Amino acid sequence: MNREDYDLIIIGTGSGNTIITPEFDSWKIAIIEKETFGGTCLNRGCIPSKMLVHVANTICEIERSGVIGIDSSINDIRWKDISNRIYGRIDPIAEGGKEYRENLPNVTVYEGHAKFLDNKVIEVNGNQLFGHNIVIATGARPFTPPIPGLSETSYQTSDSIMRIDSLPKTLSIIGGGYIATEIAHIFSSFGCQVTILARGDRLLRAQDKEIGLRFTESFRNRVDVHLNVDIQNVSEDEFGGVSISCVTPDGSMSLSSEMLLVATGRVPTADQLNLGSTDLLTDCGYIVTDENMCTTVEGVFALGDVTNPSQLKHSANAEARVVTHNLLNAENLISVDLEPMPYAIFSNPQIAAVGATEENLLNTKIDYVKGTADYSEVAYGWAMENSDGFCKVLACPHTGKILGAHIMGPQASTLIHQLIQGMKFGQGVKELSRGMLYVHPALNEVVEVALLKANDELH
Repeated sequence: MNREDYDLIIIGTGSGNTIITPEFDSWKIAIIEKETFGGTCLNRGCIPSKMLVHVANTICEIERSGVIGIDSSINDIRWKDISNRIYGRIDPIAEGGKEYRENLPNVTVYEGHAKFLDNKVIEVNGNQLFGHNIVIATGARPFTPPIPGLSETSYQTSDSIMRIDSLPKTLSIIGGGYIATEIAHIFSSFGCQVTILARGDRLLRAQDKEIGLRFTESFRNRVDVHLNVDIQNVSEDEFGGVSISCVTPDGSMSLSSEMLLVATGRVPTADQLNLGSTDLLTDCGYIVTDENMCTTVEGVFALGDVTNPSQLKHSANAEARVVTHNLLNAENLISVDLEPMPYAIFSNPQIAAVGATEENLLNTKIDYVKGTADYSEVAYGWAMENSDGFCKVLACPHTGKILGAHIMGPQASTLIHQLIQGMKFGQGVKELSRGMLYVHPALNEVVEVALLKANDELH
């Protein structure tokens, strides 16, 4: 078998593709991608899902417009037009990115599955590639739980459901996390009868408990939610749909739906790379890296969802920038800094968070004070007639420094940024609440009020 030598091999074309800057023009580079060029976020994750969320949010606003004195209705939801608008924009980006890389004189694109043969040797499509430097950025894939009958039953995952040909009348979702709730929001808004079957005692169990409880209460107004569910079996029914048997606190239950979505999390793809033939180490399935994004093999870097349980695009992009620098500056390595790690859940209500939950602080016996403000306490919240949104700030009782912040409601993913900045640069609740003016009457006053309440609790 012939072996081709490269200065750099990149496996995965999501954030991994952003590594190549003009400074690499003199490097001989190979890029390997087994699926669609551009990775999960562009093709089957963040971008298409949020474009669908925007449509769903618009529908929800129309449907609740009666509370502000507007009588309106939705005449039709044109799924094909919605889908074509999204993928008519996304697919050309993916194809264009692939063509651009293929046309670079120093880059070779391989379409296929990468498998390590040694620390620096990779096989793809029968070709053997040697890389003086290698970057692993292969991401994660949907987790398939060991439910009896599932492997013999047709079902969707987050990778596939956004590209279905037509909307189902009924959709069952196994899972209660952020993927399950985002997709439930989308399809329930589009008129599907959605049922969520969650293993936990509330939706979004990884969130601050108060957020999870209040979210679950609100979400039940639009989606049929079953908690503490033990799935016993799934099978295809006589009508081409799916039958689900499960046990709930109220007893055994069976239901049928036209379509099933399994949304029980995502797992890193490291196990698909034949890492047993290398000295690369993994921990709970994730490739082990240090603060410089270096693995346990010199010259091999890894980034993104294959290394980071947070599985967030903004963290992967930050890691990619570090890898770019460190590939070019081997004698002057820089470290990645992902703290504090913010995130958002684009369901309805929307959620955003940064730092510790109240349960984290209680379990670790860290003293704290909190300030909580409802959207309905501020003028713009009144204008919106919002009854379930709120902001919670957790702070050190002695210094006022922010330990965590959690927001549920419209624009949460934007409102959280002031609190991220406060945590990052050591600004306490006093500085953030009284150290500057807030635009009135803007929605960010809900953050101001929460900060003021936390400030009042300082020792």
